[in-house]
This record gives sequence, C-alpha cells and structure tokens, in this order.
Amino acid sequence: MATMADVARSAGVSVATVSHVLNDTRPVLPHTRQAVLDAVDALGYTPNTLARSLVTSRTRSIGLAVSAISNPYFTEILQGVEAAALEAGYSLLIADPHDDPGHERKVVQLLHERRVDGMIVAPSAHPHDLVGYLRRHAVPTVFLDRVIDAGVLDAAATGGGTGTAPGEGAPWYDQVCADSAEPTARLVTHLAGLGHRRIGLVAGLPGLSTTDERVSGYRDGLTAAGLTHDERLLVSGNSESAGAEQATAALLALPEPPTALVTANNAMTIGALRALRRRGLSVPDDIALCCFDDFAWADLFSPRLTAVAQPSRELGAQAVQVLLNRLDEPRRPARTVRLPCTFVHRASCGCPEEPGLSRTPEHTDSPMSSTLSEKGTTS
Repeated sequence: MATMADVARSAGVSVATVSHVLNDTRPVLPHTRQAVLDAVDALGYTPNTLARSLVTSRTRSIGLAVSAISNPYFTEILQGVEAAALEAGYSLLIADPHDDPGHERKVVQLLHERRVDGMIVAPSAHPHDLVGYLRRHAVPTVFLDRVIDAGVLDAAATGGGTGTAPGEGAPWYDQVCADSAEPTARLVTHLAGLGHRRIGLVAGLPGLSTTDERVSGYRDGLTAAGLTHDERLLVSGNSESAGAEQATAALLALPEPPTALVTANNAMTIGALRALRRRGLSVPDDIALCCFDDFAWADLFSPRLTAVAQPSRELGAQAVQVLLNRLDEPRRPARTVRLPCTFVHRASCGCPEEPGLSRTPEHTDSPMSSTLSEKGTTS
C-alpha cells in the first residue's frame, strides 16, 4: 500500500504538506494541492483514518440513536442524516434505544465508547439518565425530533439525581424538530370546517414532546373552532399500531362516538384504520380521518389520506449540520431549530377527490413557517 511518504515523493513536496492537503489543516497553494491530489489518485493512496484520529483527536464519525428505525418516518430521517454525514466526510454508527430509558443510556454509552465525535439522539420520554451521562462526559449532542424540556436539562445540569454540574458557561444542547402543535390544530380546524363537532385524537406515547405538542395543538384547534373539550375523545395509542387500534375501538364504543378522527403518527393511523375496518366503518362516509405523518403509500389508500407531512430528510440533514457547527464552535449559544410541516389535502377528511392530486409539495397548501429559537426556548 502507498504511504504518505510515497505521495510526498511523487508530488515533490514534504510529508507535512501532504498532511495539510488531506486534512485541510493549513492553506496550500492551488498548484501544490493539485499535485498532491494527482499523486494520491495515481498511487491509489488511502488515508489511515485510525492514525489520523490519533493525531487530530477526531474519528470523523457520528453516533445516531433513534428508536423505531423500521418506522418510515425515522427511516427517512436516517437517510437524511446519512447523506449529510457522508457529504461532510463522516461515517455513521447507528443504535436503536427502543424508547426505553435504560437501554437508551446503554446504547449511548456504547456509541460514546466508540469515540464518535458527536451524537444525534431522538430521546425517550424519560431522558434524565441520558442527559446526565452526556453532561458528565461533555458529549456534543443534538436532540432530534423530540425536544427535551428545560426542566430536565436544568436537573441534569445541577446534578438533580444524575450527573454533575457542567463547567461554567457550558452550552445547553442543540435540538432539531418539526412543528407539531400548529399543524395538528390545522387538522382539527379543517375537520371542524367540514361540520364535525365531535373530533377525536389518538395521541402518542405520554411524556414525548411530540405527544405533548400535538395534544396541545388538538386542544388549540378545538378552541379556535369554538368546540367543547370532551376529554373522553382524547385517547393514547402509545405511538404504535396495536395501541392505536385499541384506543380507536374505545372511542367507537362511546355512547356518542366521534364523527372525525385525528391520528398523531403514521403507525397509529394504520391501527386506527384496522379498528374502523373491524367495525365495518367506511372512511370518510362513516367517520372522517386526518393523520399526522405522511408516508409513501398514504395516497394509495382509498380514499387517500389527508395528512401533515413532516420534512423528515431535511430534519436529519439539519441535525448533522447543527452538530458540525457545534463541533466547530463548542461554546456557541445552543439553539432549537423547528422546520415547517406541510398540509397534504386529500380525501379521507371528506373533501372531494381532486384529479391529479399527489403528495408532492407542488400539490399541497403552503408549508407553515419555520422558526429558530435560542437557549432554553422552543417556538
């Protein structure tokens, strides 16, 4: 195998110059840089990443801890993370915490022990141990999809049961997510505008920020539409298909069941549809349906599903960029980035089918505005 010294001899430069070109650690004249790159190509030189990591204290690797990787939504997030990491020259190590706080803490430690430069984590509903570990070891981390409440961060920062206080001026963690409350409210007001007065919500796993925000959006939508809050119409599907099927069945068993339904993620949409089929109910003739999360086959159902589409790949790519910014500037103020969702208008809500309507942004209403917030706040 060719060595760096071989490249230096071929290009007529020093080994140090080759190192500066390959690691981008110092400006090099354009013609010299090109001579080094030509020698690398001619000799088939492959950098020794292990040796380079010993010199730079960087492994150029990112740890990704995301539950339910089989879920199409998280699969698309993963694709966004992978593409952005590869473009930046980083490899990816992936683990599934299974939304279990104890397992989450273990897989994050395993990723950290592999000496990743930083982590992207979709936290569980109870991330105290996770945050404590990350604080103790000063691991550069971006929380993805689910934001962590400032109170949890404060508890970890002050040693509230886990971890110790960080050094003076240590940053809070960056977070990247999609809007949840406003898009959910829009689904509710859309259904209300079609004449529905009893609108149910199949909510996600309690404790997740996405669940809390969508429940809040549901209630905001009812208020905006002038509808009564009937807590019996709010049920938990625990973010999974089986849970949503049971929750939907409970709604349908009420003395006054809902005439319209909002499901808070794609897995729960499948469970709700299964429950409706078991009861012999037709969408939207017997009950209208809108869902949070669009997915590739949502427009293959009959009728096609009216949905909120999250920018999943963009979320993954943005998380990588925010993490790289953190690695470059460890003391920069932390930020929470929220990307807009898109309302995809189809027919399961009870509206007439629109010929040629597709799930692409060109055939949807305008996306809701994205926002950026600073330390300790969400928008």
